[in-house]
Amino acid sequence: MTTAHTKPGDGAAAHNGTTGRDLSLSVDAWGRLVVETSEGTRHVGVEPVHAFPISEPGRWIALCDAEGREIVCLESLDVLSPEARALVEGELARREFMPVIRKIVRISGDSVPSHWDVETDRGPTRFTLDSEDDVRRVGPHRVLITDARKLRYHVPDTRTLDPHSRRLLERFF
Repeated sequence: MTTAHTKPGDGAAAHNGTTGRDLSLSVDAWGRLVVETSEGTRHVGVEPVHAFPISEPGRWIALCDAEGREIVCLESLDVLSPEARALVEGELARREFMPVIRKIVRISGDSVPSHWDVETDRGPTRFTLDSEDDVRRVGPHRVLITDARKLRYHVPDTRTLDPHSRRLLERFF
């Protein structure tokens, strides 16, 4: 079992009546995240959830119990010790699998559904796009693409794509 306590501090970055320093985080023998408050309340199977995973990746993290009820909301992961922060970030990474598109190789057809061949930070892949609405700008140069299986792909900055990839993507805007 891995245990990590939050670091001392003013705790001003946690909400719901619990400060960041009032929490003890651990992983049980089954790999579930466990949060214990200073009052001794123990929550097993805790899920961290980003309120704004793309625009505020290190801020506004809700720690929710196994039934999805919020235990505490952390304004910033900075209130956590390095060990506790690593536990939460590891859980978030597993929960929020979102490959980053580095290159668009090919898009089949001029209408949807269309098949996309892309290169991501996790390797080459192919997915199907059901609707043009599944390609959304989430910032001036940021794009989120949701495939037919509801897997999300992220283009953090369209300006970093090669000209061919940008041309293919611009068809959707």
